[in-house]
Amino acid sequence: MKVIELGSLTKTARYFNYTQSAVSQIINSLETELGISLLNRNHSGVWLTSEGKQLLPYLRNISNSYHELSERVFELLGMETGLIRIGTFSSVSCHLLPPLIKGFKTIYPNIKFELLQGDYDEIETWVVEGAVDFGFICLPSTKNLETIFLKKDRMMVIISKDHPYAKKSFFPVKALADESFILLEIGNRQEILQIFKDSHITPNINYSVKDDYTIMSMVENGLGVSILSELVLTRNPYKILVKETRPVFYRTLGIVLKNKESLSLAVKYFIEYITSKL
Repeated sequence: MKVIELGSLTKTARYFNYTQSAVSQIINSLETELGISLLNRNHSGVWLTSEGKQLLPYLRNISNSYHELSERVFELLGMETGLIRIGTFSSVSCHLLPPLIKGFKTIYPNIKFELLQGDYDEIETWVVEGAVDFGFICLPSTKNLETIFLKKDRMMVIISKDHPYAKKSFFPVKALADESFILLEIGNRQEILQIFKDSHITPNINYSVKDDYTIMSMVENGLGVSILSELVLTRNPYKILVKETRPVFYRTLGIVLKNKESLSLAVKYFIEYITSKL
């Protein structure tokens, strides 16, 4: 499954600390056992054959079942080992998760973590498919998953240091209609566009960008203004100014999962640890 996810034998080998030949041998052995070719290969990467695409749901079920088996064995042995798979997005994986993982591992040092980063819709899909144990998103869930509220995250306007509002204590949302706006793309759900909708204004979107830090650099260079979350701006390496909006807007950070009762002991403990710290 990791080869399919990464699209590369080299990257997969690096991920598992194997040699590329070892990964190739594992795949070749599986294809020989099944009697069909699962992957196309060339110098640019690997991808599923038509037969591989048909078998993918079954391979995913086997992978998920093996993970569940490993977790149940882990529970029988106690909290000594285990793997926690998390779907997350950039601001959470950069600013929220590292100290939480660090603190948890001081209690359970042998627990391992696998982070899969994407947008909100991808994360929910991974939860539904069982590719991750739980995910972080901005609530609400669009796939009727179980949710756990974590915290409100204030949305802030960022501007260059020579902007006319540089000395103002806040930035009126209505004034954004007259600005060159740099939009953070985050999949099909756009809390930033919802702010404009709720404020009955039409933004002048000149740039659409998928990376928070690229946006900060563009704002620093006077290409426009933007709205980012307070969490993203926790560590701001750029020469920009951060202004609270008027009115104030928030996004709601939370956890999504399929079923609390089916979670492994390690995942349950980690979620409890997260909620106790936030």
